[in-house]
Amino acid sequence: MRLDKLLAHCGFGTRKEVKTLIKNGYVKVNGEVIKKDKYHVDPVGDKVYVDDEQIHYQEFVYYMLNKPAGYVSATEDNIYPTVIDLIEENYRQDLFPVGRLDIDTEGLLLITNDGVLAHQLLSPKKHCPKVYYAKIKGVVTNDDVQTFLSGVTIDDDYQCQSAHLKILTTSDTESEIEVEIYEGKFHQVKKMFKAVGKEVVYLKRIRMKNLTLDESLQLGEYRQLTDEELDRLKNETVLQ
Repeated sequence: MRLDKLLAHCGFGTRKEVKTLIKNGYVKVNGEVIKKDKYHVDPVGDKVYVDDEQIHYQEFVYYMLNKPAGYVSATEDNIYPTVIDLIEENYRQDLFPVGRLDIDTEGLLLITNDGVLAHQLLSPKKHCPKVYYAKIKGVVTNDDVQTFLSGVTIDDDYQCQSAHLKILTTSDTESEIEVEIYEGKFHQVKKMFKAVGKEVVYLKRIRMKNLTLDESLQLGEYRQLTDEELDRLKNETVLQ
């Protein structure tokens, strides 16, 4: 990998800024000062220092984000801020959200640069479960639970896969629920409840496959996945 690219990936500035660092003699590779930005290094095997601080390169990174409302699940947008804007380490130009949450939906979103893992999680063949907490305008009933289990029809002719609906609380006008779905159709949860005559007024994703949202993360906060979380996410076994 080119030295300037490595330093940019590791957060030492833009490509232009790291070229200046290199040119001014602040960078050493294996003890030797290198002033050529095109110099090639082994990110794993070579010891690279910037102003005597050793840098450590990660090929793949994995962030758990507690997405707030008002942000779009995209890498760039001409109108709204994106979830990538929330990642301070967004000097890595290869970061992207795995899947999408609607602009008004909160909760768990995985940010990474690992395309293989993203494909495994998003592939329809994998039937990756996603669990949402929602507040519903209307009284959710056991009949709704059975309808969701049988497969709700949305968009006039599309029958959703069997979904597991759990009623948490109900009042005269509102219900709190959890629902587990295995697809990612546009506005799917909202459309499923609309099909049974009810309205989603708040929606939050709390789990994706084996990855559960860290409730200590405030809206807009994120952290790297632990090794255990990453291992579970890559495991073919799904939590029940």
